[in-house]
Amino acid sequence: MGVTHAASAFRGACRSARAAGATVGFVPTMGDLHDGHASLIERARCDDGFVAVSVFVNPLQFDSPKDLAEYPRRLERDTRLAERLGVDVVFAPGEPEMYPRGRPEVTVDPGPLGARLEGAARPGHFQGVLTIVAKLLNLVGPSRAYFGEKDAQQVELVRRMVADLDFPVDVVRCPTVRGPDGLALSSRNARLTEAERAAAPVLFEALSDGATLVRQGERDPNVVKAHMAKLIGGEGLASLDYIAVVDEASWDEPDTLSAPARALVAARFGHTRLIDTLLLPIVGSVQN
Repeated sequence: MGVTHAASAFRGACRSARAAGATVGFVPTMGDLHDGHASLIERARCDDGFVAVSVFVNPLQFDSPKDLAEYPRRLERDTRLAERLGVDVVFAPGEPEMYPRGRPEVTVDPGPLGARLEGAARPGHFQGVLTIVAKLLNLVGPSRAYFGEKDAQQVELVRRMVADLDFPVDVVRCPTVRGPDGLALSSRNARLTEAERAAAPVLFEALSDGATLVRQGERDPNVVKAHMAKLIGGEGLASLDYIAVVDEASWDEPDTLSAPARALVAARFGHTRLIDTLLLPIVGSVQN
């Protein structure tokens, strides 16, 4: 496995792989790899002939200098895991390599969806995410790029960017990886205290209960959201940020659940903010 810190070398490795007839599978990460990242890498390895992984803590998507400074950076551990998983090349640039002139003056506008939900809670976040993803996809070139469904709004925005700006990339959305108690895997989970970690699965419990209501015939999204909010509100260590139910295709909030829809939730446990999502089982609709 190759490890490079240079954008030109990374671009050259991906280009050479395509010239040799391989399809490039790309997994962008901020490092601190866990089983969720591993599932993306394994999917790429199964689908593609050449697997590329980036490890870069992107300052543009942090709204807190403290969060940026405290984000774990364990490149040696990450590269060992990547090698075990069969990755062909790891791109681990420093900030000057990705932003040689400092913060870029030209960035990617995420559009109206980027100002809602996570975008409202973290102003400027998606602008930073899409800007770095665009730069990375430009280096990788024609490829398949793999993203986890837990960050469903992010995946949707990447998908829209790729379509609207004609990137030669197929965006592949992969299922959320969860612990035995249902908690979605995230690098943020390590920040939870023992008590907060025990409380955090209430997010998936609420999503699952919401899905059960829909499966039983409930079609009013407000009823579904109220039930989920009551369940999370009953957990003393959880502070609810938002609950939403959106149309899976448009991401508008429907009045009635008649087409594939997605429930999303964000909450704080102490100083740690977690998100989760679940596709709702709308009986009689066609789901992807």
